[in-house]
Amino acid sequence: MKETEIDWGNLTFSYMPTDFNVRCTYKDGKWGEIEVSDSEYIPMHIAASCLHYGQESFEGLKAYRGKDGKVRVFRMEENAKRFIRSAEGIKMQPMPVELFCEMVRKVVKLNERFVPPYGTGASLYIRPFEIGISPRVGVKPADEYMVVMLVTPVGPYFKAGFKPTKVCMSREYDRVAPKGTGSIKVGGNYAASLVAGEKAHELGYSVMLYLDPKEKKYLDECGAANFFGVKNDTYITPASESILPSITNMSLRQVAEDLGMKVEPRHIPVEELGTFEEAGACGTAAVISPICKVVDLDNGTEYTFGSETEAGPWSTKLYNHLRGIQYGEIEDTHGWTEVIE
Repeated sequence: MKETEIDWGNLTFSYMPTDFNVRCTYKDGKWGEIEVSDSEYIPMHIAASCLHYGQESFEGLKAYRGKDGKVRVFRMEENAKRFIRSAEGIKMQPMPVELFCEMVRKVVKLNERFVPPYGTGASLYIRPFEIGISPRVGVKPADEYMVVMLVTPVGPYFKAGFKPTKVCMSREYDRVAPKGTGSIKVGGNYAASLVAGEKAHELGYSVMLYLDPKEKKYLDECGAANFFGVKNDTYITPASESILPSITNMSLRQVAEDLGMKVEPRHIPVEELGTFEEAGACGTAAVISPICKVVDLDNGTEYTFGSETEAGPWSTKLYNHLRGIQYGEIEDTHGWTEVIE
């Protein structure tokens, strides 16, 4: 595909073919060389452990083209560390941080022409995933694994972009089980959320806000993202062993402190929703998706936050500051970005 054929300013968050992906296989007790492929397909044994027993994990990170023309990748070392935790959580072979980062640099450089121009609001999404590829009929971890990294240019995760959205919650659905895989990034978590997610869409909401799977008293994940609320100049986000530790949320907590806010990771009772001045969901795909309303489907209670048309002041400051670092507009004092040469 030619760059001139891409409408950079109107990209959605969906897959678009690019030139290359990169792959690396763990076999005979060691990781092999990084391979470059122009195929969108993976030859796989019909009894591969990823197909039968869910040995699969993935990551999501982005590359951005700055005003200076340079391409920057955001916090890939943190993604590499989380990739390791996910692999360990389902008994796969962890990929070393250095090898992960080498693959990221390579796949971005190979597909540099697909990094959207500065000012379009778009970015290059990087999707690493690991799968067990050994044939298995009995329930047992694989001996061989493959890591693949693909990239695709994307626009906003939500159609409205950085605009307030409405979400719903219900005690009828659990995202994950207590002590389960909620804190690691594996495909099974997302498969389990599809029914609730589609229910939310059918009712006119963007996502389902989940409650904790044990007591149904505290806020948990917000769709596939972390939740945060703002009141009294304080950034408050759920602390739970079943929540995926979002790298974006981690970064926003630091940015909040840099901007003079207090930060409180803690349990958030459902009733506290009524005290927040602002609320939002945060993650790699959307950075921040402001929330203007949460509707409790079980009892009809509605919680509203600010305007239905504009994000709140703190959400806007946090969003603009983090995006400024990602695009090289604001000095990266924390060393979060790496320029791909």
